[in-house]
Amino acid sequence: MNKAGQPLKLQSNKKPLMVLGAIGLILFLIFQVFPSTASDTLEVKAPEMITKEAAAEAAERFVQEQLQYSIAPGKEPLVTYQSRSDVYGYLSKEKLLTEYNKKFESKYPYDVYRVRFDQNDGTALNVDVHMQNKGIAGFSYDIAGSSYEGAMLQMGGVRTQMLLMIEGGISLAEKEALAAPWLHRAGYDTSKLEQITGEGEPGLKYEDPEAKIGDSRLQLNFSFEDRQLRSYEPVFSVPSAHTAYVEKQTLNATLLTLLGYGLFTLVLGVLAIVYSVKTSAHTSFKRGIFLALLLFVIQMLNTYNLLPVFKADGMSDASIKGIMIFYVGYSLVFSALLYFSLVGGNGLWRKEDGLNPWPRAKEPGYGVYVLESMKLGYLWACILLGVQSLIFIALGLTLNTWSTTDASQSPFNMLYPWLFPLMAWFAGISEEAVYRLFGIKMVKKIVRNTFVASLITSIIWALGHTLYPIYPVISRPIELVIIGLLFSFIFLRYGYMTAVFSHVVFNSILMGFSLMMMNDPVNLWMGIFYIILPAIVGYVIYKFNTLKKETAYPSI
Repeated sequence: MNKAGQPLKLQSNKKPLMVLGAIGLILFLIFQVFPSTASDTLEVKAPEMITKEAAAEAAERFVQEQLQYSIAPGKEPLVTYQSRSDVYGYLSKEKLLTEYNKKFESKYPYDVYRVRFDQNDGTALNVDVHMQNKGIAGFSYDIAGSSYEGAMLQMGGVRTQMLLMIEGGISLAEKEALAAPWLHRAGYDTSKLEQITGEGEPGLKYEDPEAKIGDSRLQLNFSFEDRQLRSYEPVFSVPSAHTAYVEKQTLNATLLTLLGYGLFTLVLGVLAIVYSVKTSAHTSFKRGIFLALLLFVIQMLNTYNLLPVFKADGMSDASIKGIMIFYVGYSLVFSALLYFSLVGGNGLWRKEDGLNPWPRAKEPGYGVYVLESMKLGYLWACILLGVQSLIFIALGLTLNTWSTTDASQSPFNMLYPWLFPLMAWFAGISEEAVYRLFGIKMVKKIVRNTFVASLITSIIWALGHTLYPIYPVISRPIELVIIGLLFSFIFLRYGYMTAVFSHVVFNSILMGFSLMMMNDPVNLWMGIFYIILPAIVGYVIYKFNTLKKETAYPSI
């Protein structure tokens, strides 16, 4: 980090970093990219996946030929990616994915395209389509004014009574009669199925004793509403012990996020406002405005990009508007947090240490400084990817870490998937400002030790990632505390810009690869574009400042 008032210069021997970066990139490709492209999971088998248009066509044929369902004219079906994450998670945890994919996946997929046909009266029909072979994996009706989903959220006897009321007093024999045609079409011999639903119990469930894997069994689930068939879903069961484990882990993750991340980040935000005022003579209240506005725009674009997720859940236009309004407020708060962290962090380092962590564009050598920051950012991002790969291996060997799917965060469910990697800039700019530029210096005032301050802020940052579907939930914080300490070293060694470039490149590579695996030429090239975008930004800033200097100081 440069001294305040001195010419900007980044001194670093890049040769060792280039060697480490090459090793890190190789580790990343070997342990994260190549296993993904050869994975047994459907979500990443891009070359074999059908398009959303093909899924919509398969669903339309099914509803017209099998359900005699009239599709509303002029309404385009909504196609989203959905995942039975509980099933996938159990198979992943027990290392049964390969066996499952060989025996059952072609008929009972855990990843599907859900095609939603909305009607003018507020009802809808959802049809699940296999993402590779176009097979129909289940269907369900959404009935206007129905309280079925709400009943499913209830507990115990309350839920049972509500579901029975919704069913309309239908008898078990009537349920069996409604389910029989679908069992026949699927090729099941009902005499070989075990019926596990009794009279007076909601729904209808059969179990196939011959289709099992681990402690999971194939179940054929039917639900009813107003004495009519509401849904049919063949799916493998999830052992209750696994479900209880995930629920407990999720509760722990929520507490860690709210108390460990949310509370302490709020404290940092308040302190950032205080120290922005206290160090006003050493900082500027103008410089953080652009980045704060940029952050707000990126966050709102990301929220708008998730419209298919909201619509797939059957949300009304009013509900979606409410969510958008909520995120406007949330984004404004987060943008304010970034702004005051930039102002207060810059002021603290300049006032108390005489250091220049965030140089200004008008300082001599700024263009070259940004260019060097960008180059170092790429080298360190490659190193970090290698470190992350090794951490994943270590966590797997020690904690038996496993993960499952999260359809709500998948690029497949975004209006414009190519906008997704913009969040790399959101994370890089904001998190390096809050937890490194301001956080380290602020916490150091309390603990009087740079490493301890870096560790504490890295822990706070890491706890903000516990709600990812990775178990045990402590796995992600362990990974990110290590990564956070490395980001702290980069910041302390080179300054805010290099830390931002390192973070942005790191995330852009991960997000760029997720785009490149979507079996779409546009997303393939956009993935590549986002990986090189930090280089473009760094070079443009360098050239702009060089030209500006030549214009401002002509030779005489």
